[in-house]
Amino acid sequence: MIAEKLQKEINEQVVAEMWSANLYLSMSLHMARAGYCGMAHWLKKQWEEENTHAWQMADYITQRGGKAVINKVDVVPVDFGTPLEIFEQVYSHECRVSGLIDKLVDSAIAAKDKATEEFLRGFVREQMEEESTASGIVDKLKLAGTTGLLYVDQQLGMR
Repeated sequence: MIAEKLQKEINEQVVAEMWSANLYLSMSLHMARAGYCGMAHWLKKQWEEENTHAWQMADYITQRGGKAVINKVDVVPVDFGTPLEIFEQVYSHECRVSGLIDKLVDSAIAAKDKATEEFLRGFVREQMEEESTASGIVDKLKLAGTTGLLYVDQQLGMR
């Protein structure tokens, strides 16, 4: 059985993952409106991934005999800046999520819940990859400038 405190914290992370999904969907729609179909595609894939994370966490709580609770998901922004600004926001957001996951791992360690700690370590690894990928896209966009923007868009569309 999962401890009540951990259950509550993971349920909060489920909502955070759902908010992240909605953020990426909103960004995807923004990019589609701006004509960057490749970037829109990449962000839509992020939306799918964040929804999967929310499901995995809720399912984990259930598997451990707890109760997954889906609370209110706050509204996300609908207007964003340039492709570079958007991916800088993506990178910043992924760093924030990494911090949230780290706090969950700390809680699992404090609770001496090895199963939850092990489960969350997969998300720690995932976040390392997410930060690296987002940072790499920011670097490519900076190098590409306006003349190479469509090339980066095309590359992101191949995800």
